[in-house]
Order: sequence, then structure tokens, then C-alpha cells
Amino acid sequence: MSKKLIWELMGVILGTLLMALSYALFLIPNKLAAGGISGLGIILYHLYQFPVSLSVFVGNVPLFILAWITLGWKFVAHSLIGTILLPLMLEITASLPVVTNDLLLASVFGGAGVGLGLGLVFRSQGSTGGTAIVAQLINHFTGLSSGESLIGADLAIIVAAGFIFSPEVAMFAVLSLFVSSKVIDFVQEGFSFSKAAMIISANKSDMISRRIMEELGRGATFLEGRGAYSGENKDIILCVVSQAQVTRLKNIVREVDPGAFVIVSNVGEVLGEGFGPIQ
Repeated sequence: MSKKLIWELMGVILGTLLMALSYALFLIPNKLAAGGISGLGIILYHLYQFPVSLSVFVGNVPLFILAWITLGWKFVAHSLIGTILLPLMLEITASLPVVTNDLLLASVFGGAGVGLGLGLVFRSQGSTGGTAIVAQLINHFTGLSSGESLIGADLAIIVAAGFIFSPEVAMFAVLSLFVSSKVIDFVQEGFSFSKAAMIISANKSDMISRRIMEELGRGATFLEGRGAYSGENKDIILCVVSQAQVTRLKNIVREVDPGAFVIVSNVGEVLGEGFGPIQ
């Protein structure tokens, strides 16, 4: 077994454990069915005392079979380990004591924990099945985008929880879903302090780019552009710098060409030479 595969397996194990802890400590005891097969499991647990772990496992079996038939084995292969581990982790953590009965705290911390765990699973090339498979199936049969299908599947569970439990619980479930989605983005994209800059100079692009490379130690790329008003061809400098280097970058541009046009924007993640390794 390769080192990369071992790290991915550890990521899936840790991710599903974090998800299970979040459900056991925050979401399940507070009836926060924030979408997914697990959300349906929470509803069934409070209505019939049916174990959430069993609901998640049983709910995924027909989805896997249908996905295997319609989408192929390669799609379900990446979800198999996570789909087996999540019910197992839910069963292991089922008897843990409740941390809080405050719906706000439970929705925020539960959603953050689920998002962190699911983000780790995704980064490890895995999946936990559930509405992710439902979304792909809806996309296959109806043509709706995966994003729209995923939101629709999750919201259907939350609306059902609103009717069964209370509208207030459903609103906190929406909050939990929102928090988890943002944390997933954070885990996937990282917390980058980098800035991307696009610099448009009339005739001093070469000088600006040279000073960027010499004084900031950053690379630069020329993009071809043409002014819509003037019709003139211009070189657009694209570079990525750290947050601490933004002021120095603007000083360089101001000193070389005070009339240059500069766009500075936030970057979610930067990989490659001078930044983080591509993983």
C-alpha cells in the first residue's frame, strides 16, 4: 500500500470520526436534521428510536446499487469506504453524553464538526454517500445541476424536520447546513493570505514585472489584452503575492507608472512554486 493511499485512508477515518462525534454530541440529541441521509436518520431516531447508524447504512444500500447501475462502478468506488465507516463511527459514538441543549450552539458547533469531517473525507478522495449520490442520480435522470440537486435533497429533509419537530428546529438545521458548507470550503480551499494582482500599464509592463521578480521574489505572467476604448494592445501582468507584500507591490507600480491600473483580489488557495505543494 502506497504512502499516499495510507494518508487518504487515515483522512477518511478521521473525517468520519469527526462527523460521528458532531452528530452524537450536538445534532442528534437536539433534533437538528441538517439534510442528508443522516438527517433522515435523525428524524427516524426521534420518531421510532431507530438507530441513526442503521438508517445511514440501510439508506445508502439502494442508492449504491442504483448509482452502480446508472453511473458506473468508478463513481461508487470512491464512496465505499466512507459510506461503511460513517455508520460504524456513529454506532461507536452513539452513547456519548450530550454537550449542550442550546440549539444555537449545537447547530454552529455540530455544523462545523460535520463540515470539518466531510472536508477531510473529500480531501482524501472519499465520500460518505448519502445526498451526494442522490444529487448525482437526480442530475442523471432530470438534467438538474449537481449543486441544485444537492441543495434540493438537503432542503427536503430539513422541511420534513420542520413539519415533524418544529419550524424553529428547522431554521437552526438550515444554519447548521450553512456552517458545514462553509467549513467544507475552508478545508478544501485552505485559509490563504495570498493576493492576486492584475496590473495594466501602458508601456512599462517590462519594468514593473522585472522589479516584482527582483524585489518581491515572485513570478509574473504576461497576458495579452486590448483596450475596449482605445483599441490598443496592452500587456497585463498577473502575479500572486503574500498579504504582507501587497503594499510593496503597489509602491513598485506607483514608482514606475503612476497611471497604471491595478486590481488586487483575495485568493482562496495558491499551489506551486513559492507557495504550497500541489496535493
